[in-house]
Amino acid sequence: MSDRNEGIIEEFRSNDGKVGGVFTDAPLLLLHHTGARTGTKRVSPLMYQEIDGAYAVFASKGGADTNPSWFHNLKANPKTVIEIDSVEMVVEARIAEGEEREAIWERQKSDWPQFAGYEKKTARDHIPVIVLEAV
Repeated sequence: MSDRNEGIIEEFRSNDGKVGGVFTDAPLLLLHHTGARTGTKRVSPLMYQEIDGAYAVFASKGGADTNPSWFHNLKANPKTVIEIDSVEMVVEARIAEGEEREAIWERQKSDWPQFAGYEKKTARDHIPVIVLEAV
């Protein structure tokens, strides 16, 4: 894990889910995931969007041309844990498709314009939207 992510995770946990800097006022969660090949336990801070009692996260990777490793890990191990504020919950991950994906993605780009920039930057057909539903 990068030093940057470690610092964000530490700040998140010390402040009941509140983080400063570029994440000030951003909805942020900590996603626990298990390496698809290695079985290594990891934690990634991600922006999220609340949707009907579930949470959507975005495999944007800052507009890179590849999906982030956590996306591949969730596909292999969809049942996991997230932390929001100071609460941990077990969730099941699924990839949003079709109209559901479009609605969530369009709202994310509207609420957080940097996501529109990620979309323009990447050569991927689209940035995956993952829905995390409480189990």
